Amino acid sequence: MMYLTPCDPAAWCTPRSGEVRLGQTIHALAQQSSSEDYRAALDAAYQQGARIALVGVPESIGPRGNLGRGGAETAWPTALKGLLNLQATPFIASHELLIVGHVECADLQQQSAALSTQNDQDVQQLRDLCAQLDQRVMQALVPLFEADYEVILIGGGHNNAYPLLRSLSEVAATAVGAVNLDPHADFRAREGRHSGNGFSYAFTEGFLSNYHVMGLHEGKNNAESLRQLADAGFTYTSVHELYQSEWPQQLASLRQRARDWSQPVGIEIDVDALQGVPASAINFNGLSIQHGYSLIAELATLPQTRYLHLAEAAPSLHPAGREAGDMACAQLLSELVLAYLHGVQRRTP
Repeated sequence: MMYLTPCDPAAWCTPRSGEVRLGQTIHALAQQSSSEDYRAALDAAYQQGARIALVGVPESIGPRGNLGRGGAETAWPTALKGLLNLQATPFIASHELLIVGHVECADLQQQSAALSTQNDQDVQQLRDLCAQLDQRVMQALVPLFEADYEVILIGGGHNNAYPLLRSLSEVAATAVGAVNLDPHADFRAREGRHSGNGFSYAFTEGFLSNYHVMGLHEGKNNAESLRQLADAGFTYTSVHELYQSEWPQQLASLRQRARDWSQPVGIEIDVDALQGVPASAINFNGLSIQHGYSLIAELATLPQTRYLHLAEAAPSLHPAGREAGDMACAQLLSELVLAYLHGVQRRTP
């Protein structure tokens, strides 16, 4: 069974006479009944020029398994509304984009809805559901990396870093690297899968060999997770260092670090690194959207960059309500997708 639901781009855009929106021009994968059909459809789209696959994972199981709040399940449709209503112009390489659709999560979400984060048995069930979700996400991702697509994944929680890293590593037959813009290292104990331990699981299982966290807040990570991060040989630049340094120099250093890894690289963005973005752990002291945009655009210029993961946006958690959250997340997520596309356009071998 394929746990993948297609997307009709035209359904998400509002046409206007004399204008052409992305939703009217972008290619989308049709319903696929088997993994063989899925792989064949990906190959056909690749032959027609598609190079970057857009995938959604509308769930909040991982954040709740990490004792956080739900809400990330609505980021995917919100992102589609923002992205697909942008103007189709030569400045956006929409011909390279393929909307694959979203990983089917509704049944798992429904099972999780009655579970309480205040009950230990329920929390374990949430973590078991997250492990089931990992398998579904990998079912969508492995054929994409095998077909040489780059991936933009919109969650969902940061738990989806694990199936991204594992899928990329297994296809590349080597451990991979990741840069994570995040106040949290997400290197918590391996106590069952959730949004706080995607990188620790990926490292322990041999899929992640280089990892750098940008904007880590040392007061928002427990001592054990920071010790485990250091023991793994991984590094971070604290948010307080960033407050007192020149961002262009930090970016140049980060790009060189990732290049020197000489391995496939993933860009990880927890939107709660950015100031005021509605998320399970909303951050009023975060970095600016300019920081997020420029980091993505810079790292996307590297030939070994293979994916962008936009995690943890939760429109319903905006302090001013759902409508304000939808507007904020639609604009933010579409802008960060554009950052990746703009970086790819500047890429040199």
